[in-house]
Amino acid sequence: MTIGPPDTTVGVEEHPASAEPARAASVAHGKSPTRIAMDRLRKDKVAVTCAVIVVLFILVAVFAPLLAKLEGQDYSAFHTDLVDEFGFPLQGPTAAHWFGVEPKTGRDNFARWVYGARPSLIVAFTATLFGTVVGVTMGLLAGFLGGWVDRVISWVIDFVLSLPYLLFAIAMVPIVESWRGGSFNLSPEEQASTRFYVLIFVLSFFGWAGLARIIRGEVLSLREREFVLAAKAIGVPTRQVLFKELLPNLVAPIVISASLSLPAYVTAEAGLSFLGVGLVEPIPSWGQTIAVATNWFKAYPLFLWLPVIGITLLVLALALLGDAVRDAFDPKTRR
Repeated sequence: MTIGPPDTTVGVEEHPASAEPARAASVAHGKSPTRIAMDRLRKDKVAVTCAVIVVLFILVAVFAPLLAKLEGQDYSAFHTDLVDEFGFPLQGPTAAHWFGVEPKTGRDNFARWVYGARPSLIVAFTATLFGTVVGVTMGLLAGFLGGWVDRVISWVIDFVLSLPYLLFAIAMVPIVESWRGGSFNLSPEEQASTRFYVLIFVLSFFGWAGLARIIRGEVLSLREREFVLAAKAIGVPTRQVLFKELLPNLVAPIVISASLSLPAYVTAEAGLSFLGVGLVEPIPSWGQTIAVATNWFKAYPLFLWLPVIGITLLVLALALLGDAVRDAFDPKTRR
Protein backbone atom coordinates (compact mmCIF):
# COMPACT_ATOMS: atom_id res chain seq x y z
CA MET A 1 0.00 0.00 0.00
CA THR A 2 1.48 3.27 -1.12
CA ILE A 3 1.04 6.30 0.99
CA GLY A 4 1.54 9.56 -0.86
CA PRO A 5 1.30 13.19 0.16
CA PRO A 6 -2.12 14.40 1.21
CA ASP A 7 -4.34 15.86 -1.46
CA THR A 8 -4.29 19.62 -1.00
CA THR A 9 -6.64 20.40 -3.87
CA VAL A 10 -9.83 19.57 -1.97
CA GLY A 11 -11.32 21.56 0.88
CA VAL A 12 -8.69 24.33 0.80
CA GLU A 13 -10.22 27.78 1.26
CA GLU A 14 -8.90 30.74 -0.69
CA HIS A 15 -6.59 32.93 1.33
CA PRO A 16 -8.33 36.14 2.43
CA ALA A 17 -5.48 38.25 1.12
CA SER A 18 -5.97 36.92 -2.39
CA ALA A 19 -9.58 38.11 -2.38
CA GLU A 20 -8.75 41.70 -1.49
CA PRO A 21 -7.71 42.88 -4.99
CA ALA A 22 -10.80 41.33 -6.52
CA ARG A 23 -13.03 42.87 -3.86
CA ALA A 24 -11.40 46.30 -4.33
CA ALA A 25 -11.76 46.03 -8.09
CA SER A 26 -15.44 45.15 -7.78
CA VAL A 27 -16.03 48.09 -5.43
CA ALA A 28 -14.21 50.49 -7.75
CA HIS A 29 -16.11 49.10 -10.72
CA GLY A 30 -19.40 49.72 -8.92
CA LYS A 31 -18.72 53.41 -8.19
CA SER A 32 -20.77 56.06 -9.90
CA PRO A 33 -19.04 58.50 -12.29
CA THR A 34 -19.49 61.29 -9.76
CA ARG A 35 -17.85 59.22 -7.01
CA ILE A 36 -14.95 58.37 -9.30
CA ALA A 37 -14.51 62.03 -10.22
CA MET A 38 -14.49 63.07 -6.56
CA ASP A 39 -11.88 60.42 -5.78
CA ARG A 40 -9.70 61.75 -8.57
CA LEU A 41 -10.11 65.30 -7.31
CA ARG A 42 -9.05 64.32 -3.80
CA LYS A 43 -5.85 62.81 -5.21
CA ASP A 44 -5.09 65.92 -7.28
CA LYS A 45 -2.78 68.15 -5.22
CA VAL A 46 -3.36 71.16 -7.46
CA ALA A 47 -7.12 70.84 -7.12
CA VAL A 48 -6.92 70.49 -3.34
CA THR A 49 -4.62 73.51 -3.05
CA CYS A 50 -6.89 75.63 -5.25
CA ALA A 51 -9.95 74.52 -3.30
CA VAL A 52 -8.27 75.59 -0.05
CA ILE A 53 -7.47 79.01 -1.54
CA VAL A 54 -11.06 79.48 -2.72
CA VAL A 55 -12.39 78.47 0.70
CA LEU A 56 -10.03 80.98 2.35
CA PHE A 57 -11.36 83.78 0.14
CA ILE A 58 -14.93 82.74 0.95
CA LEU A 59 -14.12 82.84 4.66
CA VAL A 60 -12.55 86.29 4.24
CA ALA A 61 -15.71 87.53 2.53
CA VAL A 62 -18.04 85.96 5.09
CA PHE A 63 -16.09 87.17 8.13
CA ALA A 64 -15.11 90.57 6.69
CA PRO A 65 -16.83 92.50 9.54
CA LEU A 66 -15.05 90.35 12.11
CA LEU A 67 -11.66 90.82 10.42
CA ALA A 68 -12.14 94.58 10.16
CA LYS A 69 -13.20 94.68 13.80
CA LEU A 70 -10.13 92.63 14.72
CA GLU A 71 -7.99 95.32 13.14
CA GLY A 72 -10.14 97.99 14.77
CA GLN A 73 -11.05 99.89 11.59
CA ASP A 74 -14.14 100.64 9.51
CA TYR A 75 -13.99 100.43 5.71
CA SER A 76 -15.99 103.68 5.31
CA ALA A 77 -14.25 105.80 7.97
CA PHE A 78 -12.20 108.73 6.64
CA HIS A 79 -8.82 109.56 8.19
CA THR A 80 -7.81 112.79 6.50
CA ASP A 81 -5.18 113.40 9.15
CA LEU A 82 -3.19 110.50 7.70
CA VAL A 83 -2.76 112.12 4.26
CA ASP A 84 -0.97 115.32 3.25
CA GLU A 85 -2.42 118.27 1.34
CA PHE A 86 -1.81 116.44 -1.94
CA GLY A 87 -3.64 113.31 -0.77
CA PHE A 88 -0.54 111.15 -0.37
CA PRO A 89 -0.51 108.88 2.71
CA LEU A 90 1.84 110.04 5.45
CA GLN A 91 2.52 106.47 6.63
CA GLY A 92 2.68 102.95 5.31
CA PRO A 93 1.40 99.76 6.93
CA THR A 94 1.22 100.08 10.71
CA ALA A 95 -0.26 98.19 13.65
CA ALA A 96 -3.40 100.32 13.34
CA HIS A 97 -3.62 100.04 9.53
CA TRP A 98 -2.21 96.69 8.40
CA PHE A 99 -2.24 97.50 4.67
CA GLY A 100 -1.86 101.26 4.99
CA VAL A 101 -4.51 103.82 4.08
CA GLU A 102 -6.15 104.95 0.87
CA PRO A 103 -4.83 108.14 -0.81
CA LYS A 104 -6.92 111.32 -0.47
CA THR A 105 -9.51 109.75 1.88
CA GLY A 106 -7.31 107.92 4.39
CA ARG A 107 -9.70 104.96 4.52
CA ASP A 108 -8.22 101.70 5.77
CA ASN A 109 -6.93 99.49 2.95
CA PHE A 110 -7.24 96.20 4.84
CA ALA A 111 -10.89 96.76 5.73
CA ARG A 112 -11.71 97.76 2.17
CA TRP A 113 -9.78 94.75 0.84
CA VAL A 114 -11.67 92.18 2.91
CA TYR A 115 -15.00 93.85 2.17
CA GLY A 116 -14.03 94.06 -1.51
CA ALA A 117 -13.96 90.26 -1.72
CA ARG A 118 -17.68 90.13 -0.94
CA PRO A 119 -19.22 91.61 -4.12
CA SER A 120 -16.89 89.62 -6.39
CA LEU A 121 -17.86 86.30 -4.82
CA ILE A 122 -21.55 87.17 -4.37
CA VAL A 123 -21.89 88.29 -7.98
CA ALA A 124 -19.96 85.29 -9.32
CA PHE A 125 -21.81 82.64 -7.31
CA THR A 126 -25.25 84.22 -7.79
CA ALA A 127 -24.80 84.64 -11.54
CA THR A 128 -23.47 81.08 -11.81
CA LEU A 129 -26.46 79.73 -9.87
CA PHE A 130 -29.07 81.56 -11.95
CA GLY A 131 -27.27 80.88 -15.22
CA THR A 132 -26.95 77.19 -14.41
CA VAL A 133 -30.59 76.75 -13.38
CA VAL A 134 -31.94 78.57 -16.45
CA GLY A 135 -29.47 76.95 -18.83
CA VAL A 136 -30.15 73.42 -17.60
CA THR A 137 -33.93 73.93 -17.69
CA MET A 138 -33.92 75.40 -21.20
CA GLY A 139 -31.54 72.75 -22.49
CA LEU A 140 -33.63 69.92 -21.05
CA LEU A 141 -36.85 71.27 -22.56
CA ALA A 142 -35.32 71.98 -25.96
CA GLY A 143 -33.58 68.62 -26.27
CA PHE A 144 -36.35 66.42 -24.90
CA LEU A 145 -39.50 68.02 -26.28
CA GLY A 146 -38.14 68.95 -29.69
CA GLY A 147 -40.46 70.41 -32.32
CA TRP A 148 -41.50 74.03 -32.04
CA VAL A 149 -40.24 74.21 -28.43
CA ASP A 150 -36.74 73.28 -29.60
CA ARG A 151 -36.90 75.79 -32.45
CA VAL A 152 -38.02 78.66 -30.21
CA ILE A 153 -35.47 77.97 -27.46
CA SER A 154 -32.68 77.47 -30.00
CA TRP A 155 -33.57 80.79 -31.61
CA VAL A 156 -33.47 82.53 -28.22
CA ILE A 157 -30.08 80.92 -27.49
CA ASP A 158 -28.65 82.11 -30.80
CA PHE A 159 -30.07 85.58 -30.21
CA VAL A 160 -28.50 85.88 -26.75
CA LEU A 161 -25.14 84.62 -27.97
CA SER A 162 -25.17 87.14 -30.84
CA LEU A 163 -25.60 90.17 -28.56
CA PRO A 164 -22.50 92.29 -27.77
CA TYR A 165 -21.93 91.57 -24.10
CA LEU A 166 -19.93 94.67 -23.21
CA LEU A 167 -22.20 97.14 -25.00
CA PHE A 168 -25.25 95.49 -23.45
CA ALA A 169 -23.76 95.81 -19.96
CA ILE A 170 -22.85 99.46 -20.50
CA ALA A 171 -26.32 100.31 -21.85
CA MET A 172 -28.27 98.50 -19.13
CA VAL A 173 -27.00 100.67 -16.27
CA PRO A 174 -28.40 104.05 -17.45
CA ILE A 175 -31.60 102.38 -18.69
CA VAL A 176 -32.39 100.83 -15.30
CA GLU A 177 -31.34 103.98 -13.44
CA SER A 178 -33.68 106.05 -15.65
CA TRP A 179 -36.54 103.71 -14.72
CA ARG A 180 -35.87 104.53 -11.08
CA GLY A 181 -35.89 108.29 -11.66
CA GLY A 182 -32.41 108.93 -13.04
CA SER A 183 -28.97 108.65 -11.50
CA PHE A 184 -29.10 112.25 -10.20
CA ASN A 185 -32.23 111.48 -8.16
CA LEU A 186 -30.82 108.33 -6.59
CA SER A 187 -28.87 108.26 -3.37
CA PRO A 188 -25.39 106.66 -3.47
CA GLU A 189 -26.76 103.58 -1.70
CA GLU A 190 -29.66 103.25 -4.18
CA GLN A 191 -27.34 103.71 -7.14
CA ALA A 192 -24.90 101.12 -5.77
CA SER A 193 -27.65 98.55 -5.13
CA THR A 194 -29.13 99.17 -8.60
CA ARG A 195 -25.82 98.53 -10.28
CA PHE A 196 -25.25 95.47 -8.13
CA TYR A 197 -28.46 93.80 -9.30
CA VAL A 198 -27.99 94.96 -12.89
CA LEU A 199 -24.55 93.36 -12.90
CA ILE A 200 -25.95 90.05 -11.64
CA PHE A 201 -28.72 90.17 -14.27
CA VAL A 202 -26.32 90.89 -17.13
CA LEU A 203 -23.92 88.10 -16.21
CA SER A 204 -26.77 85.61 -15.67
CA PHE A 205 -28.46 86.65 -18.93
CA PHE A 206 -25.35 85.97 -20.99
CA GLY A 207 -24.24 82.94 -18.97
CA TRP A 208 -27.18 80.56 -19.44
CA ALA A 209 -27.18 80.35 -23.24
CA GLY A 210 -23.89 78.50 -23.66
CA LEU A 211 -24.82 75.91 -21.04
CA ALA A 212 -28.29 75.48 -22.54
CA ARG A 213 -26.76 74.65 -25.91
CA ILE A 214 -24.47 72.04 -24.32
CA ILE A 215 -27.32 70.45 -22.34
CA ARG A 216 -29.55 70.39 -25.41
CA GLY A 217 -26.95 68.43 -27.36
CA GLU A 218 -26.49 65.95 -24.53
CA VAL A 219 -30.24 65.43 -24.15
CA LEU A 220 -30.67 64.86 -27.88
CA SER A 221 -28.36 61.86 -27.60
CA LEU A 222 -29.75 60.61 -24.29
CA ARG A 223 -33.43 60.71 -25.18
CA GLU A 224 -33.00 57.81 -27.61
CA ARG A 225 -31.35 55.59 -24.99
CA GLU A 226 -33.12 52.49 -23.73
CA PHE A 227 -33.80 53.71 -20.19
CA VAL A 228 -35.53 56.87 -21.47
CA LEU A 229 -37.58 54.99 -24.04
CA ALA A 230 -38.59 52.44 -21.39
CA ALA A 231 -39.65 55.19 -18.98
CA LYS A 232 -41.78 56.82 -21.69
CA ALA A 233 -43.27 53.47 -22.69
CA ILE A 234 -44.55 52.69 -19.20
CA GLY A 235 -46.09 56.16 -18.89
CA VAL A 236 -43.63 57.93 -16.60
CA PRO A 237 -44.53 61.67 -16.46
CA THR A 238 -42.37 64.01 -18.51
CA ARG A 239 -41.21 65.93 -15.45
CA GLN A 240 -39.97 62.74 -13.81
CA VAL A 241 -38.19 61.66 -16.99
CA LEU A 242 -36.44 65.02 -17.20
CA PHE A 243 -35.33 65.38 -13.60
CA LYS A 244 -34.94 61.74 -12.48
CA GLU A 245 -33.79 59.98 -15.63
CA LEU A 246 -31.96 62.59 -17.71
CA LEU A 247 -30.65 65.10 -15.16
CA PRO A 248 -28.45 62.63 -13.20
CA ASN A 249 -26.66 61.83 -16.46
CA LEU A 250 -25.87 65.52 -17.00
CA VAL A 251 -23.93 66.12 -13.79
CA ALA A 252 -20.54 66.25 -15.53
CA PRO A 253 -21.26 69.06 -18.05
CA ILE A 254 -23.20 71.03 -15.45
CA VAL A 255 -20.40 70.89 -12.87
CA ILE A 256 -17.75 71.66 -15.49
CA SER A 257 -19.67 74.65 -16.82
CA ALA A 258 -20.30 76.06 -13.34
CA SER A 259 -16.69 75.65 -12.25
CA LEU A 260 -15.41 77.42 -15.36
CA SER A 261 -18.00 80.22 -15.13
CA LEU A 262 -16.95 81.36 -11.65
CA PRO A 263 -13.52 82.80 -12.59
CA ALA A 264 -15.02 84.39 -15.70
CA TYR A 265 -17.65 86.18 -13.61
CA VAL A 266 -15.10 87.38 -11.05
CA THR A 267 -13.03 88.88 -13.86
CA ALA A 268 -16.13 90.38 -15.50
CA GLU A 269 -17.23 92.06 -12.27
CA ALA A 270 -13.78 93.58 -11.73
CA GLY A 271 -13.53 94.65 -15.37
CA LEU A 272 -16.94 96.33 -15.47
CA SER A 273 -16.28 98.06 -12.15
CA PHE A 274 -12.94 99.26 -13.52
CA LEU A 275 -14.74 100.69 -16.57
CA GLY A 276 -17.20 102.53 -14.33
CA VAL A 277 -20.33 100.55 -15.24
CA GLY A 278 -20.08 98.02 -12.42
CA LEU A 279 -20.16 98.53 -8.68
CA VAL A 280 -19.74 102.03 -7.26
CA GLU A 281 -19.38 103.61 -3.85
CA PRO A 282 -20.30 103.01 -1.08
CA ILE A 283 -19.94 99.29 -1.94
CA PRO A 284 -16.20 98.50 -1.83
CA SER A 285 -14.98 96.60 -4.87
CA TRP A 286 -11.59 95.45 -6.06
CA GLY A 287 -12.41 96.64 -9.57
CA GLN A 288 -13.16 100.22 -8.60
CA THR A 289 -10.12 100.23 -6.28
CA ILE A 290 -7.94 99.30 -9.26
CA ALA A 291 -9.52 102.09 -11.31
CA VAL A 292 -8.60 104.65 -8.63
CA ALA A 293 -5.21 103.12 -7.82
CA THR A 294 -3.90 103.39 -11.38
CA ASN A 295 -3.50 107.14 -10.83
CA TRP A 296 -1.35 106.53 -7.74
CA PHE A 297 0.72 103.59 -8.89
CA LYS A 298 4.07 105.36 -9.28
CA ALA A 299 3.87 107.10 -5.93
CA TYR A 300 1.98 104.43 -3.95
CA PRO A 301 2.15 100.98 -5.69
CA LEU A 302 0.81 99.08 -2.64
CA PHE A 303 -2.62 100.61 -3.21
CA LEU A 304 -2.83 98.93 -6.63
CA TRP A 305 -1.12 95.66 -5.81
CA LEU A 306 -3.57 94.69 -3.05
CA PRO A 307 -6.69 94.25 -5.25
CA VAL A 308 -4.63 92.96 -8.18
CA ILE A 309 -3.13 90.18 -6.05
CA GLY A 310 -6.55 89.35 -4.61
CA ILE A 311 -8.21 89.07 -8.03
CA THR A 312 -5.27 87.17 -9.51
CA LEU A 313 -5.14 84.57 -6.75
CA LEU A 314 -8.91 84.06 -6.71
CA VAL A 315 -9.28 83.81 -10.49
CA LEU A 316 -6.23 81.57 -10.86
CA ALA A 317 -7.43 79.22 -8.11
CA LEU A 318 -10.94 79.04 -9.59
CA ALA A 319 -9.60 78.49 -13.11
CA LEU A 320 -7.22 75.69 -12.09
CA LEU A 321 -9.93 74.12 -9.95
CA GLY A 322 -12.30 74.27 -12.92
CA ASP A 323 -9.71 72.56 -15.14
CA ALA A 324 -9.23 69.87 -12.51
CA VAL A 325 -13.00 69.32 -12.27
CA ARG A 326 -13.24 69.06 -16.04
CA ASP A 327 -10.43 66.50 -16.19
CA ALA A 328 -11.88 64.54 -13.27
CA PHE A 329 -15.28 64.18 -14.92
CA ASP A 330 -13.77 63.31 -18.32
CA PRO A 331 -13.36 59.50 -18.50
CA LYS A 332 -10.79 59.85 -21.29
CA THR A 333 -8.45 61.95 -19.16
CA ARG A 334 -5.87 60.40 -16.87
CA ARG A 335 -4.03 62.91 -14.75
